[in-house]
Amino acid sequence: MNQHQHITDRTFNFAVRIVNLCKILDEKPGVGRVLYKQLIRSGTSIGANVAESQSAQSKADFLSKLQIALKEAKETKYWLRI
Repeated sequence: MNQHQHITDRTFNFAVRIVNLCKILDEKPGVGRVLYKQLIRSGTSIGANVAESQSAQSKADFLSKLQIALKEAKETKYWLRI
């Protein structure tokens, strides 16, 4: 992956990969089917919050959106580890 790719592009691409993974998990019976619901919420939320930060109304709003994205990234990492 290009190290200089913009954060909005990287988080969007990550969300697409999460959606594709969740499609696979949804097709299989068992725990993965239950976990994918959490994973898709947190994994796609990262990019959504980064995108929102690009239209922030203030520096505080910008930082808040990125802090939420970081929180969602940590949650996503948790679900992926499971």
